[in-house]
Amino acid sequence: MEVLAIILFISLFLLILYGYPVAFTLGGLSVLYALCFFDPLILNALPMRIMGIMSNYVLLAVPLFVFMGIMLERSGIAEGLLESMGRVFGRLRGGLAISVILVGALLAASTGIVGATVVTMGLISLPTMLKRGYHPALATGTIATSGTLGQIIPPSVVLVLLGSVLNVPVGDLFAGALLPGLLLVGAYIGYILIAGVIDPSSAPPAAEPEDTRGSVLEFLGALLMPLLLIGSVLGSIFAGIASPTEAAAVGAAGATLMAAARKRLHGSLLKDVMRQTTRITSMVFLILIGATTFSFLFREMGGDIAITQLVESAELSPMVFLLLVMAVVFVAGFFIDFIEIVFIIVPVVAPIFMRLEMDLIWIGVLLAINLQTSFLTPPFGFALFYLKGVSPPEVTTGHLYKGVLPFIGIQLIFLVLIALYPNLVLWLVAD
Repeated sequence: MEVLAIILFISLFLLILYGYPVAFTLGGLSVLYALCFFDPLILNALPMRIMGIMSNYVLLAVPLFVFMGIMLERSGIAEGLLESMGRVFGRLRGGLAISVILVGALLAASTGIVGATVVTMGLISLPTMLKRGYHPALATGTIATSGTLGQIIPPSVVLVLLGSVLNVPVGDLFAGALLPGLLLVGAYIGYILIAGVIDPSSAPPAAEPEDTRGSVLEFLGALLMPLLLIGSVLGSIFAGIASPTEAAAVGAAGATLMAAARKRLHGSLLKDVMRQTTRITSMVFLILIGATTFSFLFREMGGDIAITQLVESAELSPMVFLLLVMAVVFVAGFFIDFIEIVFIIVPVVAPIFMRLEMDLIWIGVLLAINLQTSFLTPPFGFALFYLKGVSPPEVTTGHLYKGVLPFIGIQLIFLVLIALYPNLVLWLVAD
């Protein structure tokens, strides 16, 4: 049975790589194995198992955060922020790229949706950056990377899902990810400044004079509402006033009020936001149902015990096992989406991390940064696909690949630093 569990795991990956729909592959293949190798009555326990997962109160935060992000994207708040911030930093070499990183970080803290952020930033900022003489590689690398910050900067959908799978408080994951996310933003900005010094032609300053005082006031005005929204969501969680699900509801309502304040809220916008939210949420929960079916059968086969015994017999140290898992997640990110990794790989390795007495909050943040890197890694980085779809013809795939490589290097360095210094994650987490 243990060997059969490993065969199920491998065949699952092969079918996903071949292109079969993930949710139906997870559930369908698992049910097929159950019918072939078990008493079919074993499936009677599955509905209660699925309903137990689906009734998880924390998972209600997923559609609410998705709604908040799409509402902010559709209401034009990102465009206003980028325009005003670009005028503030425009005279600085690499200033427009820095503006893209900062706005990407604010959108990440407001949305947590990589695809929406990358497409929005690509449509708004890429033509302007190319017009001002930015090298296409630096421009596309900056935009793609800024969009992936939604994986690590809270509130993040991936952190909500990781909290559910690892069975740890989502609020603690948010607190643990805050400092690494902000440090990562600082590292990106440092790289852009250095790149502007080494190759001035790749990141030229704005040529036109700006009314600095007026630009700063306009920027502060555009920044006020998003900061209030972020503060109300994260502040209520960190202060213990609201659960992540309740804070997500506040964020969704706040984003709707912001759209109304900008006079962008109307029936067609609300209908579009609700349709997109339903589509994304349905995809996540269909995969969750399939993953629950797979996890149920995998454990019935003794797959988790087999892997634990394999690790123990190999006498791997906790850090070596962590390195092995991170390498597997990194490589898997070349081929499959982060949701699939969270629901397929993480449930298998989480019991082993617990047996090795490793802090699961720290593990969750490491996984989130690793999954963020997977969005950028050529040739299958999803952020690259999103950006290429909205790029002008003169921007080639080679530009995208070359542009993201330095940022991937920065993320890998941060992954090593956080693995070596867990206090970067745990200092803000409540005991």
